[in-house]
Amino acid sequence: MSTTATVVTVVAAVMAGFSGGSVFFNARYVVEPLAEYGVPRSWWIWLGTAKAAGAVGLLVGLFVPVIGLLAAIGLILYFTGAVIAVLRARSYAHVPFPLLYAAPVIGALALGFPG
Repeated sequence: MSTTATVVTVVAAVMAGFSGGSVFFNARYVVEPLAEYGVPRSWWIWLGTAKAAGAVGLLVGLFVPVIGLLAAIGLILYFTGAVIAVLRARSYAHVPFPLLYAAPVIGALALGFPG
């Protein structure tokens, strides 16, 4: 794995972990939009857990490539779902946010995992 791929993967993991942690700590800038989009509060812990697990998976993927691959795919699906939720809520100004978090994950996947 190249240095670039490693750095992009770590950045993707940090961003996904930060996003998951923001849900766990009920950061207003995360939970208010979730409520606005109509996401049930009972789902929030699971959404945060999915992002945190994806972040850990990306880091593990630096040593076990298949785990990183699966984590990247899972996070891309997660953030795709987030974009769909934002669009369904007609909060078009918020669409860039899940895309911003998805971008380094897509970059890590595109740069590849060793194997």
